[in-house]
Amino acid sequence: MASEGKWTFKLVSNVNTVLRMTEAAKAAALEKMGGTAETYAKKECPVDTGRLKGSITHQKQDKDTMFVGTNVEYAPFVELGHDQEVGRYVPAIGKRLVASHVNGKPFIRPAIEGHTGEYKKIVENEMHNA
Repeated sequence: MASEGKWTFKLVSNVNTVLRMTEAAKAAALEKMGGTAETYAKKECPVDTGRLKGSITHQKQDKDTMFVGTNVEYAPFVELGHDQEVGRYVPAIGKRLVASHVNGKPFIRPAIEGHTGEYKKIVENEMHNA
């Protein structure tokens, strides 16, 4: 014979906890990816004085975006290459320019695009450990 008792149910939502954990994991993954990309960019960066290499950094822009780069004004010319005026004297290097074009020596783009599999694993690990 079955007992005729009352059943009481209480539903508890953990949505807010899960969202907080997910945001924390995302922030941790962004920071790790930024640091990793910074390391790769510094390894790829051509060095003359070391100023450009030493300026490479990563910084969180917002909750979904990490900046990896440099504020050195000549960085785009190194990364992408540039045209120049043959014969112009450049006091900073103490020479006249002899080539009309200088090829780029990419260091930021390869640091980002060349390691996407590693960045994916960082995200997966952070989400798994959340």
